[in-house]
Amino acid sequence: MTRADAVAAVRNPLTFIAARWTPEPRTVQRAALAALVMSVVIVVTGGAVRLTGSGLGCPTWPQCTDDSLTTTRAMGVHGAIEFGNRMLTYVLCAAVGWAIVAARSQKPRRRSLTRFGWAQFWIVMSNAVLGGIVVLVGLNPYTVAAHFLLSTALITVATLMWQRTRESDTEPRPLVGRAVQQLVWFLVVASVLLIAVGTVVTGAGPHAGDSSEVERIGIDWQSVAKLHAVLAWIVVTLTFALWFVLKAVDAPAGPRHRTRELFLILLGQGVIGYVQYFTHLPELLVGLHMFGSCLVWIGVLRVLLSLRERPASMAGLPGPSAESALSAA
Repeated sequence: MTRADAVAAVRNPLTFIAARWTPEPRTVQRAALAALVMSVVIVVTGGAVRLTGSGLGCPTWPQCTDDSLTTTRAMGVHGAIEFGNRMLTYVLCAAVGWAIVAARSQKPRRRSLTRFGWAQFWIVMSNAVLGGIVVLVGLNPYTVAAHFLLSTALITVATLMWQRTRESDTEPRPLVGRAVQQLVWFLVVASVLLIAVGTVVTGAGPHAGDSSEVERIGIDWQSVAKLHAVLAWIVVTLTFALWFVLKAVDAPAGPRHRTRELFLILLGQGVIGYVQYFTHLPELLVGLHMFGSCLVWIGVLRVLLSLRERPASMAGLPGPSAESALSAA
């Protein structure tokens, strides 16, 4: 490497890499998928921190103690769990960074993918700061809820980027009528309410924080849990209705397959939800329910995105038929 190359690499490393590397479309897809997977993993491990009572395992932020950045033996397993979740943030950053580099290096350049990548980066940074605030305010349930909702925003952007890596940049073309589109938007809104109310259940319930001494949201969590269940049934009903309508109008396979997948995810999530409620919220089932909520939201987004297609116009990008095969795989 010449001195000029070294200077260029320091000044603008993304441009330097993009000028010397052209990833295959599948590489870009895998990079986006890795970022999506890590965005779910960080939610699950964050839930483990709360469920194991490790929320204040490292009582200060960004350090674990006044004179150490790392956990100590005296902190025990709770310090290790909390610190481990912090360290996974760096893995998440690496996955998002890989997605940004791969998207920036693709030829021809696709600015929409790069913007999705950078949006994920800034959400991760914001959530890291918010995570520190959560610790500093003693696991206030409102900040814990905001922490989860911001993670859901990260999953949203990661899912959008993953979907776009398998499409071209042409104008989207609707695959279903306006009435079906409106039904799906009702489903999206109901799902947002379901997730938001779920955070209230968490903030008011027995697993809201580090211990019984941690502040809870001052409402009856069982009443909110029943509201959460009603919203869940609304989402399930809308999904089943959508599936029936798509079959009745002989919609393309993509929307029907995505709706069927969402319906099956909802059934599994519903079983977990009712079992955990009647068994007094065992930690393992609560953790599985959090994982399921991530899958439900990804499923809802995939249904929404399946309602249109972007015909292939760029070399190396899959067309509608190939894209459907990739999705089915």
